[in-house]
Amino acid sequence: MATEIQTAQVDAVRAFNRFYTRRIGVLQEGLLDSPFTLTQGRVLFELAQREPVSARTIGDALGLDPGYLSRILLGFVNTGLVEKTRSAHDGRSFALSLTEAGRATFAGLDRTSHQATAELLAALPPLQRERLLRALGEAEQALSPPALPAAQRLLVRTHRIGDIGWAIERHARLYADEYGLNEEFEALVAGLFARFASEHDPRIERCWIAELDGERVGCVFVVRNQDDAQAAQLRCLLIDPRARGLGLGRRLVETCIEFAREAGYRRMMLWTNDVLVAARRIYERCGFVLTEEERHHSFGQDLVGQVWRREFD
Repeated sequence: MATEIQTAQVDAVRAFNRFYTRRIGVLQEGLLDSPFTLTQGRVLFELAQREPVSARTIGDALGLDPGYLSRILLGFVNTGLVEKTRSAHDGRSFALSLTEAGRATFAGLDRTSHQATAELLAALPPLQRERLLRALGEAEQALSPPALPAAQRLLVRTHRIGDIGWAIERHARLYADEYGLNEEFEALVAGLFARFASEHDPRIERCWIAELDGERVGCVFVVRNQDDAQAAQLRCLLIDPRARGLGLGRRLVETCIEFAREAGYRRMMLWTNDVLVAARRIYERCGFVLTEEERHHSFGQDLVGQVWRREFD
């Protein structure tokens, strides 16, 4: 697996590591102008959060060599920052706690760290600060083992501010990359979403956004068909590649169907193109029937447009 990673990618991560450690000052002899190294500071933090705690628990949390950790803890005991008491559950082990001096030392270090981070963030414009925090969250998420399967980390919700712009951009980019559609398609999608955003009746028209771990990965919306007041029109179903294979497309379509039934529609219809094979399979599985086909040249491509319908019982 490691051989598949490009040298440029490895170099980029290593370069960021060097930049960031230099930026936050962990290469200095003392962490945040204190007498402690970065590792010692992390051990103090774990003690403050978990006390009383065993050395093994701290070692597991930080991934430290037992011998190295033992020397750090011994130094804290000798300087009066940590005290050891024999464990009530296991007479062979000790519980570690900060002394009053240890808590005061940690509190000062924590305040200094908080102030330094606050100053770093304050130097950034608000939008850049939001981008940084979002990127940090994404990096942590990408490098952490998932607590739940991806399908269980999906959320489908109604749209809110910012979602329409995202949906237009994502449609344009994905359809250009995957099907070679040009800017005419982007213009079409922009018009459909703009009309929905400015004119839709929330009682009978609705847009949904899918999220995976808080990031938008899909969308769809329903409006009333312009030629048939009894028909709901499904539009702009999109699943980002990151969320494909999780059943999200069917979940979004079924959400549309359920909403349309409750809103009083008698049927649902949609227009698509034959090249969207995965989407067509979803429609078939959800009970839609192909009723019309017509060849056309649009968006820079020769396509076959299709109308699919589903009658409600």
